[in-house]
Amino acid sequence: MKETKELKLKEMNKIAELSSEEIVSEIKSSEKKMFELHMKLQVNELKQTHLLKVLRKYIARLNTVATSKWITIC
Repeated sequence: MKETKELKLKEMNKIAELSSEEIVSEIKSSEKKMFELHMKLQVNELKQTHLLKVLRKYIARLNTVATSKWITIC
């Protein structure tokens, strides 16, 4: 899973320790990465399509932690 390490995703226990500002910035940067990967997929430049699924699940984990900490994301 060398490709997923290039995404620089954090582990769940490290996500839970983040402050609210860090969680929001992590969500925004992950969504930006997701958008870039999706655009690469649309123009057939993305060969590692499994990264979309990994990143989508990571964003869901971040949103779960944000919800449990009562963080609103705008």
